[in-house]
Amino acid sequence: MTSLNLLTDISGIRVGHCQNLTLRTGVTAVLFDRPVIASGSFPGGAPALRETALLEPENMVGHIHAVVLSGGSTFGLDATAGVQAWLREQFGNAPLAPDTIRVPIVVQASLYDLPQGGQTTWGRYSPYAEMGHQAATSARSGAFALGTAGAGTGATTATLRGGLGSASAITPAGHRVAAMVAVNAVGTATIGDRPHFWSAPFEQGDEFGGLGMPVHLSAEDLRLRSKWASVTGTTIGLIATDATLTKTQAKRLAILAQDGVARGVFPAHLPLDGDAMIGVSTCEKPAPLGQEWTEILHTATQVTARAIARGVYEASPLPGGAPLPTWHEHFGCKDTP
Repeated sequence: MTSLNLLTDISGIRVGHCQNLTLRTGVTAVLFDRPVIASGSFPGGAPALRETALLEPENMVGHIHAVVLSGGSTFGLDATAGVQAWLREQFGNAPLAPDTIRVPIVVQASLYDLPQGGQTTWGRYSPYAEMGHQAATSARSGAFALGTAGAGTGATTATLRGGLGSASAITPAGHRVAAMVAVNAVGTATIGDRPHFWSAPFEQGDEFGGLGMPVHLSAEDLRLRSKWASVTGTTIGLIATDATLTKTQAKRLAILAQDGVARGVFPAHLPLDGDAMIGVSTCEKPAPLGQEWTEILHTATQVTARAIARGVYEASPLPGGAPLPTWHEHFGCKDTP
């Protein structure tokens, strides 16, 4: 299987986007060909979540059908209704025993992109349910857009526009691990006032510019750069593997992905961040043995950090201008030490 360096490198995963450039927001739907084992990690201080309590290992729901990432803060949580409606339509076309009711299980995390110039005067109900349905309808395997797309449409960091990023890798034992992240962090993905990314040690090729790390880090590079106190951020996403995991292992996978968040964003997990990662196992390959499990976790941290940098690197300008520049607008392609 040819690698696209995307979440869809894992067989059985489809991704679809819907964005509204007037509202400067969007929705990304991740659908699974078969129900997947999932759990999550939510260390951010201001999360906007839906149906995540059922992911805890002690709770009875063992599988989910979709994951949704969106903008819109808690308004955006309406997107789950649209994705669930689309899944219900598909279930309605499937043969079922009499009196059988199949309930689509959809998990969502939302980021806060409301201050980015979009209007919220949309009437009684938000548009996110319809956007969720459109995102689910458009979901496909293979390539999908990064940067200013889907849930990354209105995303920002403290210094630059954010966006939706993805990355994948194969462990020495042959397990695929892939992440998709919407980067709307309170902190920064880049080092100080430089174009280098905190994720640089993990970069593959020149997937986010190939600049590496600066020769030296100064006190100025390490100075706190964050969004103003009245605005929340959030880095949300999912980390997936084709290895067969238990629900407890899926939670550990999400925790190691949060290590990747802390390597790709500085600082991370702040009180105004809603950082959330969903760990997913598609069970395509056998359960990892011994050190193979550690390799998956080690890879999860790295692909998450890489996905964060790619989300910022691939961001594009929004129509009508924006208060923050994209990475390419701010830094261009000039050589840097």
